[in-house]
Amino acid sequence: MFLGEAVRFSAQALRASPVRSLLTGLGMAIGTASVILVVTISLTSRDYVLEQVQGIGSNIIFAYYAAAGGSTVSEADYIKMEDVRAIRRELTSDIVAATGVMFSFDRIPIGGKERDVKVIGTDRDYQPVRNIVISSGRFLDEGDLTLRTKTALLTDQLAARMFGGRAAALGQTVKLHGLEFTVIGTFREKVETFGQSEVDRDTILIPLTVLRYFSPVERIDPLYVQVRSPGQVDRVAGRVQEILEARHRAGARYRVDTMTAMLNAARNISLILSLVLVLVSAITLLISGIGIMNIMLVTVTERTREIGVRLAVGAAPKEILLQFLTEAVLVSLCGGTAGILAGVAIPLGVRLFAGIRIPISPLAILLAFGVSCLVGLVFGMLPANRAAHLHPTEALRYE
Repeated sequence: MFLGEAVRFSAQALRASPVRSLLTGLGMAIGTASVILVVTISLTSRDYVLEQVQGIGSNIIFAYYAAAGGSTVSEADYIKMEDVRAIRRELTSDIVAATGVMFSFDRIPIGGKERDVKVIGTDRDYQPVRNIVISSGRFLDEGDLTLRTKTALLTDQLAARMFGGRAAALGQTVKLHGLEFTVIGTFREKVETFGQSEVDRDTILIPLTVLRYFSPVERIDPLYVQVRSPGQVDRVAGRVQEILEARHRAGARYRVDTMTAMLNAARNISLILSLVLVLVSAITLLISGIGIMNIMLVTVTERTREIGVRLAVGAAPKEILLQFLTEAVLVSLCGGTAGILAGVAIPLGVRLFAGIRIPISPLAILLAFGVSCLVGLVFGMLPANRAAHLHPTEALRYE
């Protein structure tokens, strides 16, 4: 028997029991679609998490004062703007920018009620280092710092609550610490910062040189450094630690952290999630394979007399084996193809109607197709082997 004949006979046998064949293939389709969707979900979640962490800045170093060298805390222990300038001078070739922030709180009228807002003082390097997106207007420039202008930027949420929108907020005045500040822009963070940001929903940015007059103590907390290359982060972090400790009294301790640990943790979590989801889909495929095997065993039993007739007229056992194995593979491939189409159509539908880009892995499609073939071969072997080894006389006698 040639393979073409085996496929033709198998297709005729499957058409003879359409409901059974459909239900068997449906199980395979669900299993195959789950493989593609699981890989798609894993890739999407991994890319999203890594994008968020990298958006914060995988090459960002942040430092802050940790503890005093003795029993009392000295104002001189705190990080100062002069420390930021020293880091800029000494690490010019290794860093893109360095910036620092100071913050205070004030109460301003929002929606007819007095609300607490965070007031952050910083400089022009804060925008590139912290991936700040300007929604309207402009950011702080060197003139604002040098001339100590009373200018401010509002978060998009705060601008909407106070003035009805981002564009409407431009040119308006906000009273902070008894002084009127002109709104020159609105902003937002590029990505979610997972609690690693000093920016709240109700936050106002003003020049650091102005906020310094509202604070009795100059304390930069935190200090941010953006490194040119992620591969230099650990080395530059060590240099930042050395510079801070060298510029302050002995014993004063400073914490210098990076986003590398968070990035590695996010990768590990994504990997574990992917493995768990793949395991679940593998169980689904296993159940589908067992279903195919059970149906083929029933088919062999129902067609015992047919098998006996074919053996009696000269069919070789390997031809019987090939026919039933072809039937199992055909059911598996038809269900697998339907599953591949469903697994690809769902992400494409989401992309088309929801506008969310969901990556589809070609590797997942090839893997799903290969698994479909493998399931048909593995789980079809037992029923096919059983049919091939039936004794012709006993098969003809079967009622």
